Amino acid sequence: MQTRTLGTTGPTVSALGLGAMGMSNGVYGPSDRAESIATVHAALDAGVTLIDTGDFYASGHNEMLLGEALRDRPRDSYLLSVKFGALMSPGGLPGGQDNRPVALKNFLLYSLNRLGVDHIDIYRPARLDPAVPIEDTVGAIKELIDAGYVRHLGLSEVGADTIRRAHAVHPVADLQVEYSVLSRGVEAEVLPVLRELGIGMTAYGVLGRGLIGGHYTPGEPRPGDNRHRMPRFAEGNIEHNLALVDALRRVAEARGCTVAQLAIAWVAAQDPAVVPLAGIRTRTRLAEALPALDVHLTPDDLTAIAEAVPAGAARGDRYPTAMMSTLAIGN
Repeated sequence: MQTRTLGTTGPTVSALGLGAMGMSNGVYGPSDRAESIATVHAALDAGVTLIDTGDFYASGHNEMLLGEALRDRPRDSYLLSVKFGALMSPGGLPGGQDNRPVALKNFLLYSLNRLGVDHIDIYRPARLDPAVPIEDTVGAIKELIDAGYVRHLGLSEVGADTIRRAHAVHPVADLQVEYSVLSRGVEAEVLPVLRELGIGMTAYGVLGRGLIGGHYTPGEPRPGDNRHRMPRFAEGNIEHNLALVDALRRVAEARGCTVAQLAIAWVAAQDPAVVPLAGIRTRTRLAEALPALDVHLTPDDLTAIAEAVPAGAARGDRYPTAMMSTLAIGN
Protein backbone atom coordinates (compact mmCIF):
# COMPACT_ATOMS: atom_id res chain seq x y z
CA MET A 1 0.00 0.00 0.00
CA GLN A 2 1.30 3.42 -0.95
CA THR A 3 1.32 6.03 1.81
CA ARG A 4 1.04 9.79 2.07
CA THR A 5 1.74 12.21 4.90
CA LEU A 6 -0.94 14.73 5.82
CA GLY A 7 1.00 17.97 5.69
CA THR A 8 4.09 18.69 7.76
CA THR A 9 2.64 17.76 11.15
CA GLY A 10 0.03 15.12 10.33
CA PRO A 11 0.26 11.33 10.35
CA THR A 12 1.38 9.09 7.53
CA VAL A 13 -1.63 7.21 6.19
CA SER A 14 -2.58 4.94 3.32
CA ALA A 15 -2.82 6.75 0.00
CA LEU A 16 -6.52 5.86 -0.10
CA GLY A 17 -8.83 6.29 2.87
CA LEU A 18 -12.07 4.49 3.63
CA GLY A 19 -15.17 6.64 4.14
CA ALA A 20 -17.58 4.66 6.32
CA MET A 21 -20.71 6.84 6.31
CA GLY A 22 -22.59 4.77 3.72
CA MET A 23 -22.18 1.64 5.81
CA SER A 24 -25.03 2.88 8.02
CA ASN A 25 -28.61 3.33 6.83
CA GLY A 26 -30.00 6.77 6.25
CA VAL A 27 -28.03 8.24 3.33
CA TYR A 28 -27.66 5.90 0.34
CA GLY A 29 -30.29 3.34 1.18
CA PRO A 30 -30.21 0.08 3.14
CA SER A 31 -26.83 -1.28 4.17
CA ASP A 32 -25.69 -4.79 5.00
CA ARG A 33 -24.02 -5.06 8.41
CA ALA A 34 -22.11 -8.24 7.63
CA GLU A 35 -20.90 -6.93 4.28
CA SER A 36 -19.89 -3.60 5.83
CA ILE A 37 -17.77 -5.34 8.45
CA ALA A 38 -16.26 -7.63 5.80
CA THR A 39 -15.43 -4.55 3.72
CA VAL A 40 -13.63 -2.91 6.65
CA HIS A 41 -11.64 -6.08 7.19
CA ALA A 42 -10.81 -6.34 3.48
CA ALA A 43 -9.66 -2.71 3.43
CA LEU A 44 -7.38 -3.26 6.42
CA ASP A 45 -6.01 -6.45 4.90
CA ALA A 46 -5.22 -4.50 1.71
CA GLY A 47 -3.23 -1.94 3.71
CA VAL A 48 -5.81 0.82 4.07
CA THR A 49 -5.07 2.52 7.39
CA LEU A 50 -7.25 5.66 7.36
CA ILE A 51 -10.93 5.22 8.28
CA ASP A 52 -13.25 8.22 8.41
CA THR A 53 -16.52 8.51 10.32
CA GLY A 54 -18.64 11.01 12.23
CA ASP A 55 -20.26 10.70 15.64
CA PHE A 56 -23.56 11.78 14.08
CA TYR A 57 -23.56 9.25 11.22
CA ALA A 58 -26.81 7.37 11.80
CA SER A 59 -26.83 8.83 15.33
CA GLY A 60 -23.81 6.85 16.48
CA HIS A 61 -24.55 3.62 14.61
CA ASN A 62 -21.57 4.10 12.29
CA GLU A 63 -19.14 4.34 15.19
CA MET A 64 -20.62 1.26 16.84
CA LEU A 65 -20.35 -0.65 13.56
CA LEU A 66 -16.70 0.33 13.23
CA GLY A 67 -16.11 -0.57 16.86
CA GLU A 68 -17.35 -4.06 16.11
CA ALA A 69 -15.32 -4.35 12.92
CA LEU A 70 -12.11 -3.13 14.57
CA ARG A 71 -12.48 -5.03 17.85
CA ASP A 72 -9.85 -7.68 17.15
CA ARG A 73 -7.50 -5.51 15.11
CA PRO A 74 -4.31 -4.04 16.61
CA ARG A 75 -4.89 -0.37 17.47
CA ASP A 76 -1.73 0.69 15.68
CA SER A 77 -2.90 -0.88 12.41
CA TYR A 78 -5.45 1.84 11.62
CA LEU A 79 -6.11 5.55 12.16
CA LEU A 80 -9.54 6.93 12.98
CA SER A 81 -10.68 10.31 11.69
CA VAL A 82 -13.82 11.46 13.52
CA LYS A 83 -16.03 14.49 12.90
CA PHE A 84 -18.14 15.88 15.72
CA GLY A 85 -20.69 18.53 16.53
CA ALA A 86 -23.48 18.11 13.99
CA LEU A 87 -26.80 18.10 15.82
CA MET A 88 -29.79 16.06 14.72
CA SER A 89 -33.37 15.62 15.87
CA PRO A 90 -35.83 12.71 15.56
CA GLY A 91 -36.84 12.33 11.95
CA GLY A 92 -33.35 13.18 10.74
CA LEU A 93 -33.73 16.94 10.72
CA PRO A 94 -30.46 18.85 11.16
CA GLY A 95 -30.21 20.99 14.28
CA GLY A 96 -27.07 23.03 13.69
CA GLN A 97 -23.53 22.62 14.98
CA ASP A 98 -22.21 22.65 18.55
CA ASN A 99 -18.47 23.28 18.84
CA ARG A 100 -18.42 24.47 22.45
CA PRO A 101 -15.44 23.12 24.42
CA VAL A 102 -17.69 21.48 27.03
CA ALA A 103 -19.78 19.86 24.30
CA LEU A 104 -16.92 18.50 22.22
CA LYS A 105 -15.32 16.87 25.25
CA ASN A 106 -18.64 15.13 25.89
CA PHE A 107 -18.88 14.11 22.22
CA LEU A 108 -15.38 12.66 22.40
CA LEU A 109 -16.24 10.48 25.38
CA TYR A 110 -19.19 8.98 23.51
CA SER A 111 -17.02 8.35 20.43
CA LEU A 112 -14.30 6.62 22.44
CA ASN A 113 -16.90 4.33 24.03
CA ARG A 114 -18.73 3.52 20.80
CA LEU A 115 -15.50 2.85 18.90
CA GLY A 116 -13.96 0.93 21.78
CA VAL A 117 -10.65 2.83 21.65
CA ASP A 118 -8.66 5.01 24.03
CA HIS A 119 -7.82 7.76 21.54
CA ILE A 120 -8.90 9.32 18.25
CA ASP A 121 -6.19 9.90 15.67
CA ILE A 122 -7.70 12.97 13.96
CA TYR A 123 -10.56 14.86 15.62
CA ARG A 124 -12.40 17.61 13.77
CA PRO A 125 -15.54 19.74 13.98
CA ALA A 126 -17.87 18.72 11.16
CA ARG A 127 -18.71 22.33 10.33
CA LEU A 128 -18.00 25.80 11.65
CA ASP A 129 -20.14 26.87 14.62
CA PRO A 130 -20.86 30.58 14.13
CA ALA A 131 -21.56 30.98 17.85
CA VAL A 132 -18.16 29.67 18.97
CA PRO A 133 -14.81 31.21 17.96
CA ILE A 134 -12.67 28.64 16.21
CA GLU A 135 -9.88 29.49 18.67
CA ASP A 136 -12.03 28.19 21.56
CA THR A 137 -12.81 24.95 19.75
CA VAL A 138 -9.20 24.34 18.75
CA GLY A 139 -8.00 25.23 22.24
CA ALA A 140 -10.23 22.53 23.70
CA ILE A 141 -8.99 19.96 21.18
CA LYS A 142 -5.42 20.95 22.05
CA GLU A 143 -6.21 20.11 25.68
CA LEU A 144 -7.42 16.68 24.56
CA ILE A 145 -4.24 16.22 22.52
CA ASP A 146 -2.11 17.15 25.52
CA ALA A 147 -4.08 14.64 27.61
CA GLY A 148 -3.55 11.85 25.08
CA TYR A 149 -7.17 11.37 24.01
CA VAL A 150 -6.57 12.86 20.54
CA ARG A 151 -3.46 12.67 18.36
CA HIS A 152 -4.06 15.33 15.67
CA LEU A 153 -6.30 18.31 14.94
CA GLY A 154 -8.36 18.32 11.76
CA LEU A 155 -10.85 20.73 10.21
CA SER A 156 -13.76 20.21 7.84
CA GLU A 157 -15.45 22.45 5.26
CA VAL A 158 -14.01 25.77 6.48
CA GLY A 159 -12.50 28.66 4.56
CA ALA A 160 -9.02 30.09 4.34
CA ASP A 161 -9.38 32.62 7.17
CA THR A 162 -10.67 29.98 9.61
CA ILE A 163 -7.82 27.65 8.65
CA ARG A 164 -5.26 30.35 9.43
CA ARG A 165 -6.86 31.20 12.77
CA ALA A 166 -7.07 27.56 13.82
CA HIS A 167 -3.51 26.82 12.73
CA ALA A 168 -2.25 29.73 14.82
CA VAL A 169 -3.60 28.01 17.97
CA HIS A 170 -2.43 24.48 17.16
CA PRO A 171 -1.01 22.89 13.98
CA VAL A 172 -3.75 21.54 11.72
CA ALA A 173 -2.98 18.12 10.25
CA ASP A 174 -5.55 18.21 7.48
CA LEU A 175 -8.70 19.77 6.11
CA GLN A 176 -11.48 17.40 5.13
CA VAL A 177 -13.47 18.81 2.24
CA GLU A 178 -15.40 17.65 -0.79
CA TYR A 179 -13.08 17.56 -3.78
CA SER A 180 -13.61 15.77 -7.06
CA VAL A 181 -13.51 16.40 -10.77
CA LEU A 182 -17.09 17.71 -10.33
CA SER A 183 -16.49 19.72 -7.10
CA ARG A 184 -13.52 22.05 -7.37
CA GLY A 185 -14.44 25.02 -5.19
CA VAL A 186 -11.44 24.35 -2.94
CA GLU A 187 -8.95 25.22 -5.66
CA ALA A 188 -9.30 29.00 -5.74
CA GLU A 189 -8.38 29.99 -2.17
CA VAL A 190 -8.25 27.03 0.17
CA LEU A 191 -5.80 24.68 -1.53
CA PRO A 192 -3.13 27.41 -1.85
CA VAL A 193 -3.46 28.16 1.89
CA LEU A 194 -3.09 24.48 2.75
CA ARG A 195 0.09 24.32 0.69
CA GLU A 196 1.41 27.53 2.25
CA LEU A 197 0.86 26.31 5.82
CA GLY A 198 1.88 22.70 5.26
CA ILE A 199 -1.59 21.25 5.89
CA GLY A 200 -2.84 18.10 4.23
CA MET A 201 -6.27 17.35 2.77
CA THR A 202 -8.56 14.37 3.02
CA ALA A 203 -10.89 14.65 0.06
CA TYR A 204 -14.36 13.16 0.40
CA GLY A 205 -16.95 12.82 -2.33
CA VAL A 206 -14.28 11.79 -4.85
CA LEU A 207 -16.90 9.66 -6.59
CA GLY A 208 -19.59 12.31 -6.34
CA ARG A 209 -21.74 10.22 -3.97
CA GLY A 210 -21.85 7.49 -6.56
CA LEU A 211 -22.53 9.82 -9.48
CA ILE A 212 -19.00 9.54 -10.89
CA GLY A 213 -18.59 5.90 -9.97
CA GLY A 214 -20.49 4.75 -13.03
CA HIS A 215 -23.04 2.71 -11.09
CA TYR A 216 -25.79 5.27 -10.45
CA THR A 217 -29.04 4.91 -12.38
CA PRO A 218 -31.61 7.74 -12.18
CA GLY A 219 -35.22 6.92 -11.49
CA GLU A 220 -37.35 6.07 -8.51
CA PRO A 221 -35.07 6.31 -5.44
CA ARG A 222 -34.49 3.28 -3.27
CA PRO A 223 -35.95 3.42 0.25
CA GLY A 224 -33.64 5.44 2.45
CA ASP A 225 -31.59 6.80 -0.45
CA ASN A 226 -31.62 10.58 -0.03
CA ARG A 227 -29.54 11.50 -3.05
CA HIS A 228 -32.63 12.53 -5.01
CA ARG A 229 -32.90 15.47 -2.60
CA MET A 230 -29.48 16.74 -3.62
CA PRO A 231 -29.48 19.27 -6.47
CA ARG A 232 -27.00 17.40 -8.65
CA PHE A 233 -29.30 14.37 -8.66
CA ALA A 234 -32.48 16.37 -9.31
CA GLU A 235 -34.40 16.03 -12.54
CA GLY A 236 -32.97 18.44 -15.08
CA ASN A 237 -29.52 18.28 -13.53
CA ILE A 238 -28.85 14.57 -13.31
CA GLU A 239 -29.08 14.07 -17.08
CA HIS A 240 -26.48 16.80 -17.67
CA ASN A 241 -24.18 15.47 -14.97
CA LEU A 242 -24.38 11.88 -16.17
CA ALA A 243 -23.39 13.14 -19.64
CA LEU A 244 -20.24 14.55 -18.02
CA VAL A 245 -19.60 11.15 -16.46
CA ASP A 246 -20.02 9.53 -19.87
CA ALA A 247 -17.38 11.90 -21.27
CA LEU A 248 -15.10 11.00 -18.38
CA ARG A 249 -15.73 7.30 -19.01
CA ARG A 250 -14.42 7.66 -22.54
CA VAL A 251 -11.18 9.08 -21.15
CA ALA A 252 -11.01 6.22 -18.66
CA GLU A 253 -11.53 3.59 -21.35
CA ALA A 254 -8.75 5.11 -23.42
CA ARG A 255 -6.54 5.00 -20.32
CA GLY A 256 -7.49 1.37 -19.61
CA CYS A 257 -9.23 1.92 -16.27
CA THR A 258 -12.73 2.42 -14.91
CA VAL A 259 -14.28 5.85 -14.51
CA ALA A 260 -14.18 5.41 -10.72
CA GLN A 261 -10.47 4.64 -10.82
CA LEU A 262 -9.85 7.65 -13.04
CA ALA A 263 -11.78 9.94 -10.67
CA ILE A 264 -9.81 8.74 -7.64
CA ALA A 265 -6.50 9.02 -9.51
CA TRP A 266 -7.37 12.58 -10.59
CA VAL A 267 -7.84 13.69 -6.97
CA ALA A 268 -4.63 11.98 -5.89
CA ALA A 269 -2.73 13.69 -8.71
CA GLN A 270 -3.60 17.20 -7.53
CA ASP A 271 -1.13 17.25 -4.62
CA PRO A 272 0.99 14.67 -2.76
CA ALA A 273 -0.58 15.81 0.53
CA VAL A 274 -4.12 15.05 -0.70
CA VAL A 275 -5.59 11.70 0.34
CA PRO A 276 -8.80 10.61 -1.42
CA LEU A 277 -11.51 9.16 0.83
CA ALA A 278 -13.59 6.64 -1.07
CA GLY A 279 -17.04 6.07 0.37
CA ILE A 280 -17.31 2.31 -0.03
CA ARG A 281 -19.86 -0.18 1.30
CA THR A 282 -18.95 -3.45 -0.36
CA ARG A 283 -15.88 -5.54 -1.08
CA THR A 284 -16.71 -5.39 -4.78
CA ARG A 285 -16.46 -1.60 -4.85
CA LEU A 286 -13.32 -1.73 -2.71
CA ALA A 287 -11.69 -4.11 -5.19
CA GLU A 288 -12.50 -1.64 -7.95
CA ALA A 289 -11.18 1.39 -6.07
CA LEU A 290 -7.81 0.04 -4.90
CA PRO A 291 -6.19 -0.21 -8.38
CA ALA A 292 -6.73 3.55 -8.78
CA LEU A 293 -3.53 4.04 -6.77
CA ASP A 294 -1.60 2.51 -9.67
CA VAL A 295 -3.17 4.81 -12.27
CA HIS A 296 -0.52 7.49 -12.78
CA LEU A 297 -1.96 10.27 -14.91
CA THR A 298 0.19 12.01 -17.51
CA PRO A 299 -0.16 15.69 -18.48
CA ASP A 300 -2.06 14.52 -21.56
CA ASP A 301 -4.44 12.52 -19.35
CA LEU A 302 -5.09 15.56 -17.15
CA THR A 303 -5.76 17.68 -20.22
CA ALA A 304 -8.23 15.12 -21.55
CA ILE A 305 -10.04 15.05 -18.20
CA ALA A 306 -10.21 18.86 -18.11
CA GLU A 307 -11.70 18.87 -21.60
CA ALA A 308 -14.24 16.18 -20.68
CA VAL A 309 -15.28 17.85 -17.43
CA PRO A 310 -14.25 21.52 -17.31
CA ALA A 311 -14.12 23.21 -13.90
CA GLY A 312 -17.61 24.34 -12.94
CA ALA A 313 -19.31 22.09 -15.49
CA ALA A 314 -21.46 20.22 -12.96
CA ARG A 315 -25.05 21.40 -12.76
CA GLY A 316 -26.59 21.95 -9.32
CA ASP A 317 -25.10 22.67 -5.91
CA ARG A 318 -23.34 19.87 -4.07
CA TYR A 319 -25.78 20.19 -1.12
CA PRO A 320 -29.37 21.46 -0.72
CA THR A 321 -29.69 25.22 -0.26
CA ALA A 322 -30.12 25.08 3.52
CA MET A 323 -26.93 23.05 3.90
CA MET A 324 -24.93 25.15 1.44
CA SER A 325 -25.38 28.07 3.80
CA THR A 326 -23.29 26.24 6.42
CA LEU A 327 -20.31 25.85 4.07
CA ALA A 328 -17.47 28.28 3.54
CA ILE A 329 -16.50 26.65 0.25
CA GLY A 330 -18.72 26.59 -2.80
CA ASN A 331 -19.04 24.04 -5.56
